[in-house]
Amino acid sequence: MDCPSDWPEPIVRVQMLSETENKIIPTRYVKPLLERPSFNKGDQGNSNIPLIDLFDLTNGDARAKKAIMDKISIACREWGFFQVVNHGMSSHLVDEAREVWREFFHQPMELKQEYANTPKTYEGYGSRLGIQKGAILDWSDYYFLNYLPSTLKDHNKWPSQPPLLRNVTEEYSNEIVRLGKLLLKLFSINLGLQEDYLQDAFGGDDIGACLRVNFYPKCPQPDLTLGLSSHSDPGGMTFLLPDEHVSGLQVRKGGEWITVKPARHAIIVNIGDQIQVLTNAIYKSVEHRVIVNPDKERVSLAYFVNPKSDILIKPATELLTSNTPALYSPMTFDEYRLFIRTKGPQGKSQVESLKSSR
Repeated sequence: MDCPSDWPEPIVRVQMLSETENKIIPTRYVKPLLERPSFNKGDQGNSNIPLIDLFDLTNGDARAKKAIMDKISIACREWGFFQVVNHGMSSHLVDEAREVWREFFHQPMELKQEYANTPKTYEGYGSRLGIQKGAILDWSDYYFLNYLPSTLKDHNKWPSQPPLLRNVTEEYSNEIVRLGKLLLKLFSINLGLQEDYLQDAFGGDDIGACLRVNFYPKCPQPDLTLGLSSHSDPGGMTFLLPDEHVSGLQVRKGGEWITVKPARHAIIVNIGDQIQVLTNAIYKSVEHRVIVNPDKERVSLAYFVNPKSDILIKPATELLTSNTPALYSPMTFDEYRLFIRTKGPQGKSQVESLKSSR
């Protein structure tokens, strides 16, 4: 099954809806009652995803390095989410990457429309995920681009304005890929695998990497809609550069939604479905969603580090025993991600359906 070359309905830019200052959002964005945001004790208290300082990985002694590895292992097993500081990226680059993309979304609409995307590749300027006609939509616009493999990277598909965007995005992308390779190595060691196991399972030097920049405009009725519906990420691992001034990301933990509080210049890391499959659910991808704000827009950069599209992903043989058999059948990432490209974000239904089908 292939994705069609165009959307099933005319595309409406959410930013334009927001700028009309209408106090009522269109019904197409109103979520069913049980899917609407709610604010529970997880939002009100001090709950937050783990914060891990990576400084001692390169500067500490063996004991300090072991302590960081243990924190990463616990975060992957118990949360599926954590945020890292002292990750090797300069504060200037982190801030510049976010703000240059904020500037893009405030460019004239006719300039942005030159990069309008289709469901065939999703690359470009978009406003919906999934191709189901009549679907309830999310309150967000986005820009999607490919970085790896290099055969898919085309700077002409990246915005030409603002002038610094392409260079900043290239530099930021390179740093994210570096961090991704480091964490794949650490995950492998923590799992008792060869240190290059996950990197090789992703395709060695031929991995995938792509960026989705999310723009969540102000919303007059934030209690009725979501910026991004509940889902787990279909890829390998996600690196999120959040908007430090406007909270929005919520992570499901123990049946509650916890609103993530970003640390200064931190990168948020989360496990994707492909690592859940490779680790036979020792590390689990976790549902998350995005709430919107009535007074402030929000910009975030989600970088997906993924397996090579045509490589078979299956549980690592070294992690299987007679008591813990393989939970998933082999499937390529290309086959897997077609689910979210056609149906849009739908909880953890894809990876769980694979598990229950055995």
